[in-house]
Order: sequence, then structure tokens, then C-alpha cells
Amino acid sequence: MSKTIKNCFDEKLTFENLLKAHLRASNGKKDKKEIIFFELDLESNLIKMLDEIKQGTYNFGEYRSFKVYEPKERIIKSLPYRDRVVHQWYVEEFIKPYFYPRFISDTYACLDNRGTHKAVSKTQKYMRIMKRLYGNYYVLKCDVKKYFYSIDKIILYDILKSKISDKKLLEFSKKILDDGENIGIPIGNFTSQYFANIYLNELDHYIKEVLRVKYYVRYMDDFILLLKTKDEAQKLYNKIEEFLNKYLNLELNSKSRFYPNYLGVDFCGYKIYETHILLRKRFKKKLNKSINLWIKLKKENKFYDFKFSRSYNSYIGHSVHCNSYHYFARINEKIKTFL
Repeated sequence: MSKTIKNCFDEKLTFENLLKAHLRASNGKKDKKEIIFFELDLESNLIKMLDEIKQGTYNFGEYRSFKVYEPKERIIKSLPYRDRVVHQWYVEEFIKPYFYPRFISDTYACLDNRGTHKAVSKTQKYMRIMKRLYGNYYVLKCDVKKYFYSIDKIILYDILKSKISDKKLLEFSKKILDDGENIGIPIGNFTSQYFANIYLNELDHYIKEVLRVKYYVRYMDDFILLLKTKDEAQKLYNKIEEFLNKYLNLELNSKSRFYPNYLGVDFCGYKIYETHILLRKRFKKKLNKSINLWIKLKKENKFYDFKFSRSYNSYIGHSVHCNSYHYFARINEKIKTFL
């Protein structure tokens, strides 16, 4: 694999690739007004985008901002649809083929066939190895303070620049990053999750290649290190904190800590032990809140079976990856009382 990305921008800039990007961006959203209008003159819209990108005159639109409150309050920013198509094209044609091979095997966020359940499975596998080798051991669990809001775009651009020698691609990358702020990337941008992964890939290689930690798993800004002793955990905590601050302008969240393995690992929506995996308390609290809402809607004759099925199936889909049979047996009995 070449050390830098060379002479590929024009080659990847085709009508066919933009059309594929549109099909991915619109998948499952064909009824959205913005997409319907875009498709009314699909060919002309794609040709115009193609010409503007080729001539260097393409400009991204204004962000639309809104708040979400689950699992915590966050500001989400969304670009106009044509820009989301361009982001799809950029990620598929450049990020995936050129940056994916540079990621370590134990990072899982926004990677094909490497989702939360794979991360949980690998964590438990490593925990079992550590238990077999050392009996008792320590878990160093970290996450980055306000990660997306804290990413330094100057540093991010320098990371991209070290991997990209194609001038047109580099200039276009700068245009994607430029939203008038030097710090923070928008949650909601399709490119943001990939940029965020590229940013912490620097930490991954530091932990694996410099600190030589064998049992390490990262899912976006949450990461786990399994270590032999408390002393080793303390030393590596300090080194990681120093690396993040010095090279990536980031801070560890105050919740970051190290502790004995018997307490388990709270990671990717589950509580993981060597012998079993449990649902988090937050998940159970959220499900109980949903059940109370369903009961209320049923009493008010506002209950819709298809909405309930979709929501409840998502809860079940999460639970089947852990030891939750008896818990959901009780939940099913409760739900039968109002259906």
C-alpha cells in the first residue's frame, strides 16, 4: 500500500459514482421532500454537482441545527441533501479504500462488519484470555471529553495531509472541514464519524506500537485496555492522557478510570464479564419508560401496533446479544397486560 494517496481525485469523480452516492444517501428516505425534489431533475442535479466539483467551484450549504436528548443532549447539524450526496461520494471513494487499511483490527466504530456487537465480543474474548493468563487483572476504561466538539480541525487536516498527496483531494477535504470553526466537527455529518475515527487512529497506533498494549479495544471515543496490574494501569493512564493533550489537543473524561476486573466492563451498551454479558441499567430504565408510554397511549386510544412493533423489536434486537432471557420473560408478561 502506498504511503500517501496519489492522483485519484479525477479518476473517482464520475457521474456513475455520484449516482451511487445518491442511491446510498436516499436509501430508506425516498419519501422525504428534499429528496423528491432532487430526484425530479436527478440527471441535471448530478451533472451540475460533477461540474462544480471538477471546476473547484462547489460550495457547501448552510447547516440546519436541532437537538436530540437520547442518550444525552446533543446538537445535531444537517447539511442540504446535495451536500450529503457529496459526503457519501467522498467517504466511499476515498476514506474507505485508502484509510480503512490503516486502521488497527481492534477499532470498531463506523467500519463495515465491525459494529458494537463485534466490539463487545472481542472485549469479552480478551477478558477471558487475561483471566486465564493472570487470574486477576485491571481494566483501564477511558473516554474522551466532549469528543466531537473538541476535535482540532487544524490537527485533523495535518493528519489528512500526511496521508494525502493528491492536491485536489486535499483541497476538497479542506473544504469539507471548513465550517468557520477551528475546533469541533458537526455531529450529524456523514463524514464526521469517519474523520473522528481517523483522528483517534493516531492514539490506536500509539497504544499498540509504542505502549505495546496487546488487549485493547476502541469504539469511537470509548476505549478499553486490559492490564496485569494497578501500577501498570496508572502509568498508562498518565501516558495516554499526556499523548491526547500534547498531540491531539484532547482531554480524558473525568469518568475515565481503572479498576479490578471483577467489576466488569461497561462498554457499547452492555455490562461485560468473563462468563456472561448483561444489559445496562440505562437500557432497562429506557425500556420501562417506553412501556409506561405505550400503556398511556393505549388508554388514550393513540396506540399504533406498527410503531410499537418497530420500537419493541429494536429492544429485543439489542437484548439477544446478552444474557437477558429471564428479564425479557418478565417484560413480555408485563406487556401482555395491556395489548
